Amino acid sequence: MTRPPAGTPYWDPAELPTQPQLHGVVTADVAVVGAGLAGLSCAYHLAERAPGLDIAVVDAEHPAAGASGRGTGLLGPRAGPAVDRAVRRFGPQTARSMHRASERAVRDVLALCARLDVPCGLRPGEQLVATRSSAGLVALARQARACRELGLDVPVLSPAGIRDRVGVPYRAALLHRPAATLDPAALTCALARACADKGVRFYGRSPLLALRPGDLVGPELVLPHGRLYAGQAVLAVNSAAQTLNLPVGTVLPLEVYAVATEPLSAPAYEALGGRAGHSVVDAVPLAPYFRLLPDRGLVAGGGTATVPAGVGAPRLQAVRERAWARLERWLRSLHPDLARVRVTHRWSGRIGMTGDDLPVVGPVPGFDDVWYIGGCCGHGLALSVAHGAHVAAALLGEPEPGEPLPWHRSRAPRLPARGPVPVRPLLRAYVDAMGRIARHTC
Repeated sequence: MTRPPAGTPYWDPAELPTQPQLHGVVTADVAVVGAGLAGLSCAYHLAERAPGLDIAVVDAEHPAAGASGRGTGLLGPRAGPAVDRAVRRFGPQTARSMHRASERAVRDVLALCARLDVPCGLRPGEQLVATRSSAGLVALARQARACRELGLDVPVLSPAGIRDRVGVPYRAALLHRPAATLDPAALTCALARACADKGVRFYGRSPLLALRPGDLVGPELVLPHGRLYAGQAVLAVNSAAQTLNLPVGTVLPLEVYAVATEPLSAPAYEALGGRAGHSVVDAVPLAPYFRLLPDRGLVAGGGTATVPAGVGAPRLQAVRERAWARLERWLRSLHPDLARVRVTHRWSGRIGMTGDDLPVVGPVPGFDDVWYIGGCCGHGLALSVAHGAHVAAALLGEPEPGEPLPWHRSRAPRLPARGPVPVRPLLRAYVDAMGRIARHTC
């Protein structure tokens, strides 16, 4: 069994609705498995658009226990591969639609925060995709050219333009708007409370063990202490799809890492763009990135990704310690005043990676009235909310207008990801396609 992520996130647990364990036989019109942003967004939009619908949300632990509560809270536009690679794979029209869909997803989260009046430290700002390396310059040049040809509003920043925003000597950057930073656990918990206010029932500490076709209508969900029979089901379980043997292709779990610091000095906070709320993401995939917090602290993430399957507990913990130490060294390089700043939180989380960098949002093959959501490849804060809304509309027979996007599909590519040895060539291929990644596998 894959061990859970480690460490304590910066984000404090928030108030949650009552979540009894599921016992016996339970029925619902719609069962949503997974109380992260994707599942809760689906339940919320179903309850809002179809009042009176009997909706049950089931989770192995509780809302925000997984990736939605262990992220770093960067809200920005990105869906699937970088825009230049999207043009090569799908053509200019689809690449433009993909990017604009990701921008809409950001705006929808901002609107959701306003509607829910969420106290989640929301700071609208700009997201800089920047680089200090020659490889990053090449990648940014290709993306900038593609954005210009597609008519996308993604300005290029010179070193001087970057310094006006963030006092770190980056060589170039692309400026993405809309964007923001926020507390992802607070948003997830607020969405859970909003669902409960609309009559959605919650069951916690009830992991899904198996999914079976129902004898009458809809699927049968097998849980440790009971059964849930539903007319329709949504499995917002991300990389747990492999454990459940869902026929949705390979959604590989990657463990990623983050640290948070005590409040910075006022000069360091201002120099790093604290007043404006910028976030800075490196152009090299999974390289370190940072954002600032309302209390003047700093969160850094990235730098290392681990495939935890098949890794023994002592080795996995050693990998985590090295990843956190690497992040600490990197953040201290950002500004002289960070040389002795104290790290107060260290944690890891799980993302779902697909072999082609695209999510999977679609019906589960072989099961009537069952949908799956997962595989956002590290860009899930905005996309998860959008995917939940998309599936809710589909379940209600009110599909969104326009052509389906490339991630509206039932399967990701099937990859030989079982066990530690096949993972190595998988990651090498992924690195060749996307850029450098620090790898730690057995």
